[in-house]
Amino acid sequence: MPAALFNLEVHTPYRLFFMDKVEAIILTLEDGEAGIYANHSFMIAPVKTCVLRIKGKDGIWKNAFTTEGILEVSGHRTVLLVDAAEWSGEIDYERALSAKKRAEEELKGGMMKFETENAQATLRRAETRLKVRDLGEKARQG
Repeated sequence: MPAALFNLEVHTPYRLFFMDKVEAIILTLEDGEAGIYANHSFMIAPVKTCVLRIKGKDGIWKNAFTTEGILEVSGHRTVLLVDAAEWSGEIDYERALSAKKRAEEELKGGMMKFETENAQATLRRAETRLKVRDLGEKARQG
């Protein structure tokens, strides 16, 4: 029996990143990791910067980078609204590495609370981008 599918849309302010029927997604919400499958209960939840794992209708998992946003699950449709989303091949490795190093340096210095929070968010985004890029490289190699 084929797996039940649901419609997934991932939107950024700049583009429709993804739209297709999928079997499952895994992502990080504010209170922990969550898996969404067909017929999931209705919900709206804040999403953290994370590796978005998408199990397509072909049964193959794909990984993408996403920033903070909102997830809405309703009926047979799930919508993820995020500030940015990138496939591993779209990630600029050198830029992400540079952002990571810059954020780490900023966190070493004495900073005000809002500056520390911004540096921590920058560091989280850079580390997640690098993780997604590495996952993509591993998948391409074998």
